[in-house]
Amino acid sequence: MKILHTADWHIGKRLHKHYLYEDFNLFIQWLCKLVSDEKIEVILVSGDVFDLANPSAEARKQYYQTLVTLKNLNCRLIITGGNHDSPSMLDAPKGLLSALQMDVIGGLPKNMEDCIIPLPHNENPKVVIAALPYLRDADVRLANEGNTYEERLAAIRKGIQTKFDEAAEICQEKYPQIPALAMGHLYAAGVSTSESERDIQIGNQAAFKAEQFNSYFSYVALGHIHQPQRINAQIPTFYSGSPLMLSFSERKDEKRVLLLDTENGFEPKSIPIPSFRKLLKLKGNLAELKLKLTDLKFEENLATLVEVEMQEEHYSTQKLADLDELVSNFNQENVEIIKHRAHFKNQQLQSSEVFGAQQNLADLEPKEVFESLLKNEAFSDEEKQELLHTFDELKEMQHTSD
Repeated sequence: MKILHTADWHIGKRLHKHYLYEDFNLFIQWLCKLVSDEKIEVILVSGDVFDLANPSAEARKQYYQTLVTLKNLNCRLIITGGNHDSPSMLDAPKGLLSALQMDVIGGLPKNMEDCIIPLPHNENPKVVIAALPYLRDADVRLANEGNTYEERLAAIRKGIQTKFDEAAEICQEKYPQIPALAMGHLYAAGVSTSESERDIQIGNQAAFKAEQFNSYFSYVALGHIHQPQRINAQIPTFYSGSPLMLSFSERKDEKRVLLLDTENGFEPKSIPIPSFRKLLKLKGNLAELKLKLTDLKFEENLATLVEVEMQEEHYSTQKLADLDELVSNFNQENVEIIKHRAHFKNQQLQSSEVFGAQQNLADLEPKEVFESLLKNEAFSDEEKQELLHTFDELKEMQHTSD
């Protein structure tokens, strides 16, 4: 059986207010050709289908159009929710999609058996999928577990392991001798991350150790980390990575999907995704930036997106005005500057100047703002950790509320 592992689609993503709908459409066109050429039977999407818990009408439309397109290829789809997704929103059309041979598990169901999916069917399965969505704090930790910060982290790690162990036991009991694959959406210890991952579950300090995955599984298909990578574990454990570049820190990543042919084992084949657009990050003083912008050339299917950082020795309001003018007057076909900022080496600006001249508050994640505020407060390290923990719990409540 040929199974494709992908994750972190982030439909509706904005890169500094620039929507990536066109990028995603090109990815799906490429994916459909791959499914057809390779005769892929199953696609696993390991979480973060959407970028926001309450996606726009356009993002939802793109999602359902994608499902229809893939259904027309007679390809089975198994989708799990991620930390960006609303479980109830993903689960709402569950009955309808199930009738179309599409399995969507937005949030952890009360009965773990509802996460276990035999393929191609119950009667004569070739493989069984333990499709676990993103496990939220309430899914894995009892209210009375852990009084200190470290105890709560340990309780979360233990709770995640317990859920995967429970899924493995069901697979072994109900489908003995049938290879089992697990899907997960979590942060594994030791991985490399990019700017676009969002910390929800008590930050990344509750990192799950890969050796805790149940060895009964033949393969673990992970989502949440956007950089494609293999995890050091007893069994093949991989992050497919996101199919699109979701931040400028990912501009050098080789995006990919992973293809399993269970007839040949459980080591996946990495299939690179073509680049649909170029992301550029330009740095230098004002004169250097003018030259670099003049030399830009359009190379990809979609417009090149540029982030500009002016680096000067001394603070100058005139240089800031010149940078704004340079960006405002920049007009090159198929090239767009979507973010610019300034950095002065020899002067620390007041906070009002920093936000006004160098940093657009809309470009910051809420946690980045909160962490910056904490740095200036006279709290102990332990108190700061407790406040960060409370902040993360409040953020998770916001993402799970409808």
